[in-house]
This record gives sequence, structure tokens and C-alpha cells, in this order.
Amino acid sequence: MAAMTIRILPPEVADKIAAGEVVERPASVVKELIENSLDAGATDIRVDIRNGGKRLIRVIDNGSGMLQAEAPLALQRHATSKLRSAADLEHISTLGFRGEALAAISAVSKITLITRHADEATGIEIKMEGSRILRQQLISSPPGSNISVEHLFWNTPARLKFLRTDTTEAGHISKIVTRYALAYPRVRFQYSNDGRLIFQSPGNGDRQQTLIKVYGAEIARQMLAVHEDASGASADIRVSGFVSQPSLHRNNRSYIELFVNQRYIQDRNLSFAVIQAYHTLLPGGRYPIAVLFIDMDAAQVDVNVHPTKAEVRFREAGLVFRAVQRAVVRALHEQAPMAEWQSSSATPGREGWAQRRQALLRAGQDETAPGQIAMDIYRRQARPSATAQSPSTSPDAPPLPPLRPVGQVGAAYLVAEGPDGMYLIDQHAAHERILYEQIVLAEQQPIARQQLLQPLTIELGTQLAGLISEHLLVLQKSGFEIEDFGGGSYLLRAVPAFMGKSDPRELLHAVAESLAARDDLVGQAREDELVKIICKRLAIKAGQVLSLAEQRALLKQLEACENPRTCPHGRPTTLHLSAEQLEYQFGRT
Repeated sequence: MAAMTIRILPPEVADKIAAGEVVERPASVVKELIENSLDAGATDIRVDIRNGGKRLIRVIDNGSGMLQAEAPLALQRHATSKLRSAADLEHISTLGFRGEALAAISAVSKITLITRHADEATGIEIKMEGSRILRQQLISSPPGSNISVEHLFWNTPARLKFLRTDTTEAGHISKIVTRYALAYPRVRFQYSNDGRLIFQSPGNGDRQQTLIKVYGAEIARQMLAVHEDASGASADIRVSGFVSQPSLHRNNRSYIELFVNQRYIQDRNLSFAVIQAYHTLLPGGRYPIAVLFIDMDAAQVDVNVHPTKAEVRFREAGLVFRAVQRAVVRALHEQAPMAEWQSSSATPGREGWAQRRQALLRAGQDETAPGQIAMDIYRRQARPSATAQSPSTSPDAPPLPPLRPVGQVGAAYLVAEGPDGMYLIDQHAAHERILYEQIVLAEQQPIARQQLLQPLTIELGTQLAGLISEHLLVLQKSGFEIEDFGGGSYLLRAVPAFMGKSDPRELLHAVAESLAARDDLVGQAREDELVKIICKRLAIKAGQVLSLAEQRALLKQLEACENPRTCPHGRPTTLHLSAEQLEYQFGRT
């Protein structure tokens, strides 16, 4: 095998490699530019994007600006005003320090920098393209900096094609802006997308008001303030912020936001500390909302761990873990409603039923009949393959025969008699299938709506509002009459008639959260996922007792479905036990 020649990479290749570590997507650019603005002492920061940040990202601030002589230097790699020696790495107090951000951004975009230092009468404009300065000139401009990043990844098309939809990328940028708005409540942030104002923080130093702007008034009212000073042997740690009441929870841990010295970080151990503070208070698989700020000596935390600066190391990680956990526990004990503590240990109905069912199965493992019956039923079902065509649209499912309801088992399953034996129907899965087909076929037969006596204002907060906005047409087809009300709010005028007593606020929050968790889906797949989420939330739940008339109506609707055998997610709706199987199990044959 021939020896490979070692060579020095050309500067433009090295720049693109370095840029790949710092600039992952448009939100990475926004993060770096905002951090530079904050380090420059800005009190007003405006972010404007076009096409999800792919076409344009502009960040304007009123910070200290750059001197004319130093501005070109700021666009070179490893140029920074925040470090002077290796010793400074031991106590970093600024957000930026690597001197790589502007150089990395300019390597993969077309950038225009306009800046003016407060001590100079005029500013300077520099235009760059792929790390090359095309033009620079003195211009008149206000103090501060104005940086425009256009055509991101224009010279690295492989990176460009991996970006998500404009709405998804704009959502990531929204998270960056709102996080810094929470961390710096004295700074006024403004975020616009395609010329439309999406978010604006008060900038008056009141973090509670900023929380309302980010999450909406409904969620903010259910958040508990955290104030804790904890002293350790080698660290002085202060924890503050907000955590949700035990009655407010989400289906993933991404709503736990952590900041160290006003820097957003990702730390699994500290997230676990928050979750552990809610031990026995939340249902299984549910997580709290938390926005926590940890202030400590900069010398006790190492932020020089990862190019994106999202990961840190603590010299006394155990002390920080205990400080966070203790602060959250104290807030919950002192402020959470007592009723939530008293009821938290009670096992939910469905979970209790599942535990009793498992106990019964374990108790009967040595007996042949119960296990054999279950296996016979399971094997005779035409269960769809996980890799086959989507069960939502499969045309091969056989129709159901006319069924006569007999009763209900465990307030979760219907017992019905058919011409060829007995059927067990999962009431939740069956209703999911019914609702799914009603929504899918809404163009041929519009869904009946129930007009609200008064329009209902639903505040989702900036982080979730964009996801709902992207899918307004699907929601309207599903029976909702909803319109954008601005500022992360929506006006709801009507709901689908099958919604019953479900809370539309909770539904729309759940829809937005589930969509946020599935940003890997695009186009029709994402719309289909939205319909499935709606059906899952609105379908009859296990534990809901149905009258015989309600059972009969449910079975009739299921019989009319094109694919009645599975729910939209692929789970079986029915189990069939034929007359022959019954005779065999009772020893009649």
C-alpha cells in the first residue's frame, strides 16, 4: 500500500473545517452574534431573519462597537478582546473567548459588518465572502454593531441540504433569543421573522415579566420562584429562577433550561437533580418545566470544553448538584399547593390497573390456560409489521362484522359479540382510529364544529407558537377555528364537536410540544403526525366508563372505518376469540 502524502491544508479548507465545529445551523450564528453583543455591553439587541436564517440573519446592537483599526482584525481566526493569556482561561467571565465566531461565520456565508465605537465619529463597513474581504469603507452609523449574514452555507452545499424547513430553523433561533432574554432581563431583545415581529422582551430587569413573554401567562402563573443561597467548602453557589408546580409537566425533559453565570448549558446531571427533586410528585414519564440560573465563582467552572460552549465542567460537581436539588425541593415544599403533595402518592387509575394486570399475569405463569388463551388470540391477529406500509393508510385490513356490545372490562376494554365469536375492543385505540379517519376525510365530509360562546385566547409563548402557526390549515381541517393573535397567542372561536369537555389550551400545548419533539419529520409526514397527536389527546381514555348506548355508538363508528383493526399508531384495536377457540379452551372439543 502506497504511503499517503502529508500536506498542510489550504487556509480556505481549514477555515471551513473550523466553521463546521462552531456553525451547525442558523441558530448557531444567532447565538454567537448575540453573545458578542452582550459581551459588548449592549442593552438593546435586534435579531431579524429571512427564510429561517438561510437567506439572512441580521443582529443589531447598541453595544460599545469596534474601533475602525480593529474591526478587520475581529474577522480573523483567534482574534479576541476577551483573553490575553492562558491564565485568563481559569476564570472566564465573558460569553465569548475563543476568537473563532466571526471568522467561522464568514467562512461559510456572505457577511457585512457595520460597526462604530462610541469614541469615534464615524463607523466602518466591511464586506466579506468566504473569509475574503471584498470591500471596506468608512460610513456614518450609530454607535454599536450591525452584522448581516447572508446565504449561509452557500459554499458548502452539503451542509445546506441538511438544514430543516424554514419554520423549524426559525424555531431554533427563537429558542436562542428567548433563552438569552431570560438570562439577561435588563437587555431588550427583539426578534423578527420575515418582517414580522415574533418576540420582544421588556428589558426592564423583571425576569418574571420576561418569563410571561416567553412561556405565556398561563404557564407563568403556574411557575414557582426559586431563591437559594448555598455555601460549600470550596464554592459559593446561588440558585434562582422558576420551576413548575407538580400539576404542570411535559412529556420530555427538554423544558429544563439551565444557566451558569448567565450562560445556557446542557448538563444531564443537573437536569437529573431537578427531576429527582420532583420524586413521587409527577406521573411516570413526565418531566417538570424549569428555568434555573446558577451563579458561582468563574474559577470553579470550566467553560473551555466544547466549541459551542454548551457543555461545562465543575470543579465541585457534587456541590452544584446538591445546591440545585435543594433549591428546587425548597421551592416545591414552600410554595406548591398542599393538595398536590397529598394526591401525588396515589397511583393513577390506568397505572393501577396495569399493575394489577401484571400481578395477575405473574401469578398465573405456571398455569397453561390463561397464557395459552392470550397467545392464541395474539397469534391469530393480523398484526401489521413495523416496517410495512403505514397502518394509517393500509388498504388490506379486513372489515369488522356487526358487533353487539356486552359490557366493559376494567373501564378500558369493550366486550362484544359478533357472528363468529367474541371481540375485545380497546376503547381508546378504537376511538383514535375513528377520529383519525374523520379528520383525514374532512375534505369530503367536513367535521362538525362547536362554536364557543366567546372566543378563547390561548397563550402558547414564543417557543411553541411558531409550530402551531405552521399547521393552522391542518388544525382548521380538524375542526378548529383558530387564528393567529400575535405575540405567541391564538384566538380560538370553535372546536370540533367530538372534543367534548377536553381543555383546548392543554390540547394545543400538547400538540406544539409533540411537534417540537418530532422535528425529524417534514411535509406530509409531519402533518400526519399532527393529526395522530390530536386523535390521541381527544380519544376516549382508559378508565372512562361508557354506557351501553355509548358502547354501541363506538362500535358502529368503528365498523364503518376503512381500517378498523389498528389505531393510527399501529396498535390493534380488537382481539378476536372465535367460537371454536372458546370451545377448545373450555374443553368442549
